[in-house]
Amino acid sequence: GECFPCSKEECPMMGHYADRFPAKLKRVNQKYFLNTAADPPFATWRQEVFIKLFGVKKMRGDINLIFHDAEGNTKEYKIASGVLSQDQVYTKYLDVEINPKNTKKIEFLWNKTIFTLLWARLGAETVNIIHGEDG
Repeated sequence: GECFPCSKEECPMMGHYADRFPAKLKRVNQKYFLNTAADPPFATWRQEVFIKLFGVKKMRGDINLIFHDAEGNTKEYKIASGVLSQDQVYTKYLDVEINPKNTKKIEFLWNKTIFTLLWARLGAETVNIIHGEDG
C-alpha cells in the first residue's frame, strides 16, 4: 500500500500494455502480484478508505462499508473491529469488486457488541475513498 495510488508512469501494467514500460521490463526475476475477485469477471479495484467516527468516546463493535452498484449488486467489507474510538481515523486498503464508475452508493454500517449500552450511538463523521487506476 505504500505506492498507492501510483501514476501511470510509475506502475507498470501487465498484459496488453506491458510494452509501455520498457525500463521496468528489463529487470530480471521480477515478481508480479495480481489481486482477483472470487466471481467472474474477477476484476477488483484497489481503494483506500479513511473513516473518522463521532459519537460515544469508545465502544466495542465493527464498522463495515457496503458498496452498491447500478445493477443492484452489493459487496460488504469490514473496515475495523474491536474497540472503536472517535479519536482515531480508520484506514484500510480494499480490493473492491464493484467498479468505482458503476458505484451507486456506499453505505456505512456499525454493529455494536451485545454488551454495548442501548443508548450508545456511533456514526461516521467523514468517509473518504481514494481509488487507483482502472483495472
